[in-house]
Amino acid sequence: MKRIVIFASGSGTNAENLIKFFHNSDNASVIQILTNNPHAKVLDRAKNLKVSALSFNRMAFTKTDDVLNILKASQPDLIVLAGFLWKFPESILEAFPNKVINVHPALLPKYGGKGMYGMHVHEAVVTNNEVETGITIHYVNEHYDEGAIIFQAKCHIKMSDTAEDVAAKIHELEMEHFPKVVEELLIENN
Repeated sequence: MKRIVIFASGSGTNAENLIKFFHNSDNASVIQILTNNPHAKVLDRAKNLKVSALSFNRMAFTKTDDVLNILKASQPDLIVLAGFLWKFPESILEAFPNKVINVHPALLPKYGGKGMYGMHVHEAVVTNNEVETGITIHYVNEHYDEGAIIFQAKCHIKMSDTAEDVAAKIHELEMEHFPKVVEELLIENN
């Protein structure tokens, strides 16, 4: 049975979707949620879905090996960033090579980089009159949103769409594709 650890910073809708997707799977399960936000709604979702969850601070993540040691003890086959906003430390990336992935709410390389997350991305897409956007699932490296692309899905944007409309379209793409791509990665790396 493959083991998935999810990092999230906010509400945790993608985390919940992944937990539910793998709930009755014979192949994999979400074994743990880790968050940098002690007030994140993802903690409530994890509790309701009976998945272990922990929050940590920046010191534990970047200055000590506390989070790295938690991961080593959990032995994940895949670490999934689902709305996690901090840059990942090289120590974790080195300990888990090609095992850390992220979903980004745009078609990278457009609208990536530091500060480009959530509504910041959708507002930029609308402001620049883009006719399409989408999601990018990619490996995580030492730079924001620059890891190798695994998968992209697109949606069209109407001239009348607001950033909120774009956010809803992106959310649908994430719900549909993210769990399937995670599953395919786990099967490929068997």
